[in-house]
Amino acid sequence: MWLTCTCKKLIMLLKSKIIGKGSDILIVLHGFLGMSDNWNSFAKKIYNQGFQIHLLDQRNHGDSFHSKEFNYELLSNDLKYYTDYHQIKNFSLIGHSMGGKAAMMFSGCFPNAINKLIIVDILPIYYKNDYQNILKSLKSIDLNSIRSRLEADKALSSSIKAPSFRAFLLKNLKRINNNEFTFKIDLNIILDKLNEVEKALPVNLYFGGETLFIKGENSDYINNQNFKSIHKNFPKSQLVEVSKAGHWVHAENLDDFVKETLLFLKS
Repeated sequence: MWLTCTCKKLIMLLKSKIIGKGSDILIVLHGFLGMSDNWNSFAKKIYNQGFQIHLLDQRNHGDSFHSKEFNYELLSNDLKYYTDYHQIKNFSLIGHSMGGKAAMMFSGCFPNAINKLIIVDILPIYYKNDYQNILKSLKSIDLNSIRSRLEADKALSSSIKAPSFRAFLLKNLKRINNNEFTFKIDLNIILDKLNEVEKALPVNLYFGGETLFIKGENSDYINNQNFKSIHKNFPKSQLVEVSKAGHWVHAENLDDFVKETLLFLKS
């Protein structure tokens, strides 16, 4: 059973980077607190395989518009408006984490638009995360006093221990002028709508097309038990595991991630 979804004409169009001139369209949706830049390395690895790759910034992320309205149906509609605007009729879709849920929502709303679907380290189920503490740590940075990214990293180091994760978060910093920074994301909106990020997708979500779920070996977002529970939603799905990777599979083991992705897309 397909979801009943509508695509309202939105005022704002999602920002994107388009890499490659191939005939096969591939759209990528980043995860929570991420942006299109997180997928540059992936796009550069595969664009010469016949792809035109659209790396999107989702609403309230990257360089796209901010809105107090934020849920997965809206993210799905944002993507539909983007593809309509660019006259993209059929494409393959990759979504990571929050972007994976947005991609699954889109697949249930507009299944005929998708050639193949790749979902990275997420399922359409409820997840309770530590995002609230992460967002509060970002909000605690005094943007009026820092003068460099190094200072911002030092300010964040007491609450976020992993240097690689701090670097990921601080890609959201944007320099306004020589002496002032701001965040690309609206932390207040994101924090207020955090429950929308965590919630499960509709139980009647259904996509009958070919679907690949990719999990990181060291991630606990997907296991054999919860993967079996979504077979009714994605009957033509398969699961592969990428070794030496956690939740950010495409960043932690890019070569194996590219291998699995191309194997599926080209089959």
